[in-house]
Amino acid sequence: MATTTIFPRRLILAGATISGVMLALAVHMLGQRFGLDLGGLWRNDPASFMPAGSAVAWWLIAAMGFVSGYVAANLLDSAASGHIPRRLRHFLIAIGVLVLAGAGQAASAPNAIPTASGVIAGLVALVLGGIMAFCGAHFALKKV
Repeated sequence: MATTTIFPRRLILAGATISGVMLALAVHMLGQRFGLDLGGLWRNDPASFMPAGSAVAWWLIAAMGFVSGYVAANLLDSAASGHIPRRLRHFLIAIGVLVLAGAGQAASAPNAIPTASGVIAGLVALVLGGIMAFCGAHFALKKV
């Protein structure tokens, strides 16, 4: 009888957090391409309100980080125990490759926002995506 290898929860948590951060950054890059940038948060125009695009980008990055961390942790836990079907695994790999390829294509385009603001927005997206991906993965692996 074959024995099942048990993967440590920390390894699954780390893998899910990394994949959640990557997908959150991909959404950030794709959002910048469509005008949803976090750089609107640091504009100094007192007569105008914060653009709605900044708020949408903030929530979109946070939601993508949490959901992708949660889903990745569940999938990694299922894959480690051998319960994930092969077709589903191939479908998820294809979706991940397409999202990251789209983000790479969006990142290679010229940027319309200033460099310092773009760097700060990228770091904020990285930290926000990392925190939310960790929370989603931790929530998925939490045993009641």
